[in-house]
Order: sequence, then structure tokens, then C-alpha cells
Amino acid sequence: MSERFTSDYLVVGAGAMGMAFTDVLLTETEATITIVDRHARPGGHWNDSYPFVRLHQPSSFYGVNSRKLGSDTKDRVGWNSGLYELASGTEVVTYFEQVMDQQFLPSGRVRYLPMSEYLGDGLVRGLTSDQETIVESRKTVDSTYMNVTVPSVTPPSYEVTGGVRCVPPNQLPEVAEAPDGYLIVGGGKTAIDSCLWLLSNNVDPEEIRWVVPRDQWMLDRAHIQPGPEFAVQVMLRQAETMEIAANSSSLDQMFDRLVERGVLLRLDAAVRPTMFRCCTVTQLELDQLRRIRNVVRSGHVKKIGLNRIDLDEDTITTSPNTVHVDCTADGLARRPIRPIFEENHLTLQTVRSCQQVFSAAFIAHVEAAYEDEATKNDLCTVVSHPDDTLDWVRTTVENALNSIKWNGDPGLKAWLSEARLDGFSRLRGVSERTPEQDQLLTRIIEATPRALQKLSKYLDEGRRAN
Repeated sequence: MSERFTSDYLVVGAGAMGMAFTDVLLTETEATITIVDRHARPGGHWNDSYPFVRLHQPSSFYGVNSRKLGSDTKDRVGWNSGLYELASGTEVVTYFEQVMDQQFLPSGRVRYLPMSEYLGDGLVRGLTSDQETIVESRKTVDSTYMNVTVPSVTPPSYEVTGGVRCVPPNQLPEVAEAPDGYLIVGGGKTAIDSCLWLLSNNVDPEEIRWVVPRDQWMLDRAHIQPGPEFAVQVMLRQAETMEIAANSSSLDQMFDRLVERGVLLRLDAAVRPTMFRCCTVTQLELDQLRRIRNVVRSGHVKKIGLNRIDLDEDTITTSPNTVHVDCTADGLARRPIRPIFEENHLTLQTVRSCQQVFSAAFIAHVEAAYEDEATKNDLCTVVSHPDDTLDWVRTTVENALNSIKWNGDPGLKAWLSEARLDGFSRLRGVSERTPEQDQLLTRIIEATPRALQKLSKYLDEGRRAN
């Protein structure tokens, strides 16, 4: 059986980016939209995430532009205490379901096809039936291109011998008896969450081994806060970042200074990170992570056997009763850059580093407000996900250049100043800035051209060296 209908836009994926894009399009145009997704509920990868997952950024920076996520309150207990709340995975999925059920569908302009697979050329096939649907649309929007993956649906990238207890983080709460110990594989956000969950549940840090193929530069979450009481602190860090870059004499000297001023954090003062993935932590979380002293820095895992683990540069022992936690799925894969606007096809990507939902909302606004495809692509220059140290330099340059471009367009500047998902532009644009904030803004503006010149130099040198 098949069904055929028309829609202005066909959005493939009801994850965070697809929902944020649809929200702005629904708010700023009269378009009709069809959303297709393989999950039974909106929210994309959040449906598959581990039960203790939380945002690494304040809730107020996430979701869709028209509806706040959370209650804009600060945590009073825990390792995020004193900072704005971080929505749990359950909250995020519930939020997106409410957006769909309470806003999108009642509008009469959104059609939602869950448990469905998009096969191309407007053809949609149901996953629980033989139903096929043909969607005739003016434009197709791919919100799945960034390819977020999570461990529960991604097998380990290394060999695992039969009988080895190797589980995704989702199964940690199911451990009923104390094992010989825990071995966390991976150095990113998921591994950090798993380590912190074990520590918060009274696992002795001596019982945890942590395989970290690459140490990463991290950001202090205290410097990424939405409330006005944090405005001076946030702007001060922005000014210091640009001034440090502008006045630096080398790439290494710049990173040393950024660490001294707390702009960047690292797990171990004796180990220089080589990875940057936009991970944020609090000082309290970092203190907890540093309690884990058995950190294995011998490259990637190649094979886990019953009694030994082979890594790129070493072999370590293990046991059949050790719980190995696989945290290696790449949630921020760096994808090849494509033009976002290509005739009747849109490919959603980040236009501000690691700000997926803001990027999707911004792209939707550009789609609604501008006609010329070349202008749209110029305004939506892609800032691909970072991976290594040099990518901190690259994304800092690209974010700044995009920001300068946007603020040179009066219409975009006005939109950004009102966008819920863009707290940083609101911070700079408020009319009631204090004299101290005005001084900091002046410092940022004055240092930025010199910083960009120096950072571009480091970027060119790094590319030639590689």
C-alpha cells in the first residue's frame, strides 16, 4: 500500500537539529513540513543514550528557539552546583516530544512519520509495516548528516573475545555485583560521564582504570553560563582569549597562557593534550576525575581478551570479571563539508562550533529570510566539528569570522539578539550593559583583529607541518 501527499519541506530526522530547524521554519514562514524519523519518538540519538546522560551545557542553550528547556534555575547540589541546570536525557526526549505534540502537530502544518525510513526521491517506508509514502516536496532537508552515534547502537571498533564483559554505558546501572574492577575505554564526553557516574555511586577510584588514547583540552562550564550574573565573567574570558592569542609568541606559549588563565582545562598538568572536542566540565568534576590515578595512555584498544588487552603501544592485564565500558562511539564525527544550500536540498551542519541546535535554527532563519543561494551559503559558512589541538585554533577563527559577518547584517544582528539559543549575542547586545561590560566589549573588539591574524598564522604553520 502507498500514500502520496505534498509538503513544502521534507525534513529527514527528528533529532535535535531537525527539530530546531523545523521550529524556526514553522515560526517564520507559512510552509508545510513533513518530518521522517526512524525512532518512535522525537529526539534522535537521545532516545538511545545511557540513562545518566546529561547536557554538558546549560539547558537554556539547547532545544528549539521558541520554547525554553528547563526552568532556568541553578543546581544547588552535586558537581554542577552553583551553575545553571543541565537537562537529563529523559528531560530532553520528553521536551522534544512536547514540542512535537503541543506545537508542531497542532499547527496543522507539520506531518510526522515516526518509525519510518527515508529511501530517497521522496520515498518513505514504514519500519513496522509495508506502508510506503511518497512525499512530493519543494526542498529536502537532511538533518542526519552530522551522524551522531552513541555506544548502545555502535559496536566497539576493536575485537572483543567471547566471554569478555564489554558493555555500553547504558548497562552500568544493571551491574548487580561488584566486579574485579571497571575499565573505561575512551577519552571523550561519554567516558567522562561514565567515570563520574561510577565515582558518584561510591566506586573506589582505585577500582577504575581509564584508557585515554588522547588527552583533551576542556572548557570550564562556569565560563559558559546564560544568566546576567555571569555576564562579566563570560565576557572577561572572551576578552582574555583574544588578548592571549593576539599577544602570543608561539602556539605552545599561547596554550600555556590559556591554561594559566583557566580558559582551557586539562586532566593532568604533566600531559599536554592533543585533542579538542568542545567538552565542558566544572572544577569539581575535574577534581573528581583526577582521583582516578590509573590512566592508561598507550594508544587505542585493538583487542580485549579474557586476561589481556592489546593496545597500540602496550599490553595490559584484565580479567573475566572486569566490566569493560565501551565509550568509543564518535558523537562529534568530523564530516566532509558540503554546501548547506544546494538547489532543492539542504544539508544541516554547524555554523558555530559544537552548537548544533543554534546552527540548525540559524540556517532555518537564513532559509526563510534570504532568496539568493550564494548569499545563503556565504552567511552559513560551515564550521566543522573539531578534533585536535589545531582545531581549537581553526574553530576560534571560523567562529569569529562568522560572527563578524553576521553582525555586519542589521537583520541578522537583530535576529541573533533575540534568539533564545544564542545567549552570547544577547549578552553583548543588551542595552543595559554596565560600564564594566562596555569596557570588556571594547577589549574584545580591539583584540579580535590581532588575534585572528596570529591564529591564522598558527593555522597555516600547522597545516604545512602536517
